[in-house]
Order: sequence, then C-alpha cells, then structure tokens
Amino acid sequence: MKLKVYFEDQSIIVVEKPAGIESQSAKGFGADMVSEIKKHIHKLSPSNRELYVGVIHRLDKPVQGMMVYAKTKKAAAALSKQVQQRTFTKTYEAVICGKPVDNVGKYVDYLLKDGKTNYTQVVDKSVEGCKRAELSYQVLGSKEIQGQVYSLVRIQLLTGRHHQIRVQFASRGLPLAGDQKYGKMENNGGESSYIIGNQKRGLKETVALCSTGLSFYHPVSGKKMEFQEKPEGKAFSFFD
Repeated sequence: MKLKVYFEDQSIIVVEKPAGIESQSAKGFGADMVSEIKKHIHKLSPSNRELYVGVIHRLDKPVQGMMVYAKTKKAAAALSKQVQQRTFTKTYEAVICGKPVDNVGKYVDYLLKDGKTNYTQVVDKSVEGCKRAELSYQVLGSKEIQGQVYSLVRIQLLTGRHHQIRVQFASRGLPLAGDQKYGKMENNGGESSYIIGNQKRGLKETVALCSTGLSFYHPVSGKKMEFQEKPEGKAFSFFD
C-alpha cells in the first residue's frame, strides 16, 4: 500500500488508514498501519535501530480515516493524556440506514464487549464490566435510495469504546450502511439494512464510516493541530 501522509515531523505522523487495514500491529500476515509506518520511516531515514510507532487511538479494520501515531514514547504519553482529558477530538462521518428523530442529538449508553466473539452490545448500566459510551451527532442530509432512507451524519466521539458508533446507532434501528456485523439487529427489520446499489437492492461495501477530522495539541510545541478529509465510498457518493 502507498502511505498517504498529511503531516510528519520528529514526534508524530498523521496518516490516512484505508478500509480493510488494521490500525495497530496485526497478529497474522495481513497489512497493518504500524508496519507500514515503520517501512515509511525506514525508507526516509535508513537505520538499524528499532523504530517506535505509538498507537494513540484506533479505527475498526473496515473503517477508513485519519489517524495520528507517535514516533517517540514522550509524544505518545502527551497525546494519550490529551485523549484522557478530552482535548484530543475525533470527528466522523457515517451513512446510516434511516433517519434519527432529531437532527442534532446525543447518545449515551452502557456497552459490554464480548472478547470471545468480538461483539459489543448495549446493556443496562448495572451489568458488571460495562462501560459508559457517549457521542453527539448532527444529520447533514437524508435521501431515499431504492426505497430505503439513508442519512449522512457527522459524529463526535466523547468516549472511545469498542465498535461504539456502530453499536449505538444500530441499537436504535439505524445501522451504518455496509455494516454486516451490526446491520442485522432485530429492531432494524432485516438484512437489507446494509445494502446500497445493485446487488439484490444494493451494493455491499465496507462500513460507511470515516474518521474525517482530528484536533489535538502538538506534543512538543503545544501548537493546535487540525486535520480534515473527505470520506470516500459508494454510500458517501450519494451525498456529494
């Protein structure tokens, strides 16, 4: 893969993660962003020393978008602290099946992850091991496509939980287009929820979710860094 770099210096590197690539080191033989960044750094400055690439935040494998990685442990610690203090913000855009009742809103749930199945669900807050999940959203537009209403939404994560965006929207009968893992939830009424295009009623593709914006303070200079990109994919093209 060809690495798309938005910014790079001695402390950090901001890149685009393509859909289908692991955001951290992969266990198998598939491509992953950490390995690709190490190849990129070594190509620019060949060295025998062990390269450090710190993972600050993650994206699900089928999701594309912007990510920042630390090139030093000091930078990683500073960025991780910003994540904890919520001064590190991530903006997403997604195409969902259906339309929320409110054009602007906030979802607060308690999520429980099953490590064996890699599946997360909304549970009562009294359930042991669950974690609070919070996001805010804004509907940017809605369209009817082959009898199904889809909406483009902008999302800001206020917490970072496993499959959070996908689970919170799907639990309300609004699964993300292309999401074959959570797109068949009972309250959504069937498997056609994740199809757009011309196979059956649509074109299957990766999850219609993209990390479109990052905002944080540079771990060394303290300068505010902001990056934005436009989401790609069949589902997003309907809203161009």
